Amino acid sequence: MVVGILVTYEPDLAMLDALLRALRPQLAKVVIVDNGSALDVEKSLNPGLLSDLDAQVVRLPANRGVAAAQNVGIEIARQAGAHFVILFDQDSEPAADMVQKLLDAATAKALSGVAIAAVGPRYTDERQDNPPPFIRIRGISVERQACDNGGSVVEVDYLIASGSLIPMSTLDAIGPMREDFFIDYVDIEWGLRARKAGFLSFGVCAAAMRHDLGDAPIKLFGRMIPLHSPLRHYYHFRNAVRLYREPALPWNWKIADGWRLLLKYFAYSLFAKPRLEHWRMMSRGIVDGLTGRMGKYDRN
Repeated sequence: MVVGILVTYEPDLAMLDALLRALRPQLAKVVIVDNGSALDVEKSLNPGLLSDLDAQVVRLPANRGVAAAQNVGIEIARQAGAHFVILFDQDSEPAADMVQKLLDAATAKALSGVAIAAVGPRYTDERQDNPPPFIRIRGISVERQACDNGGSVVEVDYLIASGSLIPMSTLDAIGPMREDFFIDYVDIEWGLRARKAGFLSFGVCAAAMRHDLGDAPIKLFGRMIPLHSPLRHYYHFRNAVRLYREPALPWNWKIADGWRLLLKYFAYSLFAKPRLEHWRMMSRGIVDGLTGRMGKYDRN
């Protein structure tokens, strides 16, 4: 059994409805974990649609972060007897056959003797030029694992959380998402932790999903660059720096990802508006990452 886990926070109800309708023919059960939204998500959605999906809605009293919400959903799925969970953000919409394509790929890899961490779809952000490629780091270089053909299944270092299909047995072995990260680098940290334990992640080119990555992107040197709010950039930089401090993390990964982080620091400081606020929050994130100040952002 595959259980879908949707994490919401002040969701766009039209987008959330589209996600649930896309999942209705693909999943038998869905757990919606709302992270302290002001609106009542359960009362705002179509009751017939929730019934069709055997949807369970859990309202957290406050925003505990995406990792904590995912862990709540995972535990409910475990108690329900799920063999797999599939994670979703509220701004994703899977293709009609996405879940089955992921299951087929996971089954084939498992039958070949591979320990599966997760399999994930090729997602498209319509605001950007091309579907983002899958990523793998070799040496100190970031390799973009492009899909040579529709049937390709490519090994990656990690996957974005949304659309990731994860065996429950892997979660039992690797452990839950890291809640002190709150948001950003949660999926990267878990994927690298799984990889260190011998579990591999794969991008499935035939599995498609629409997904909005961040806010409206900015165009820089002819490329569309994903942009987040200053607060999200705080978490992004803090958690990246905190992850670099992990002694078990491969040094080459730290160099390759750290170089990309440095480029983002200068790009967002110069071109993301309001520039001063982006610079201030990224800089504070770096300091807090170095000092180990984790959890939800505290303005004090």
